[in-house]
Amino acid sequence: MVKHSKRYRALAAKATEDSMPLEKAVEILKGYNTTKFDQTVDCAMRLGIDPKQADQLVRGAIVLPHGIGKELRVVVFAKGDNVRLAEEAGADAVGAEDLAKKIKDGWLDFDACIATPDMMGLVGPLGRVLGPRGLMPSPRAGTVTPDVARVVKEYKAGKVEFRNDSTGIVHAVVGKMSFDQEKLIENIRAFTNQILSMKPAAAKGIYVKSIAIAGTMSPGVRVSL
Repeated sequence: MVKHSKRYRALAAKATEDSMPLEKAVEILKGYNTTKFDQTVDCAMRLGIDPKQADQLVRGAIVLPHGIGKELRVVVFAKGDNVRLAEEAGADAVGAEDLAKKIKDGWLDFDACIATPDMMGLVGPLGRVLGPRGLMPSPRAGTVTPDVARVVKEYKAGKVEFRNDSTGIVHAVVGKMSFDQEKLIENIRAFTNQILSMKPAAAKGIYVKSIAIAGTMSPGVRVSL
């Protein structure tokens, strides 16, 4: 069982299970900013989907209006002119066989992995390493693309990927506690609107059952729909 700090327990004692408008929820959340480091803010949405059904999966990516408060480390599998384009766009590492070997040997010091379609034969065998960490390039997430320069720039600007888990919850990083309240609100609203627009046709009944926002070391705050 997780043992929370005295600070966390004191905040949790004041927390409420009631849902509230986003503006009020963010105001309360920022009041939990009492740590010595800048907490990451996460938004979680519990969806009325059947995660076991392939036609009800909710997966994608979004470039948040104000980024996520950190610069992502991006690697790219490419060859030819795409190597130069990826490097000029800001990729932290670009390669082919050499990059694949480095990853096989255990190097995973990056946040996003992008590949051109012609490199997937090389990248495919890395699935058992990259997949469990959510780093495997995917056409659905937009990380398998011929336009590597554009996608690298998007991730450097704060693009985040999301995918529902086995319980039907989808979540994403939406910023930092140090963000201005309006910036956090706009990021959260962009993410929730994106999920709302992706309701699977096969999903029946209530689509979004609940929404909550929380900091790395703070209680969650429920947001009304």
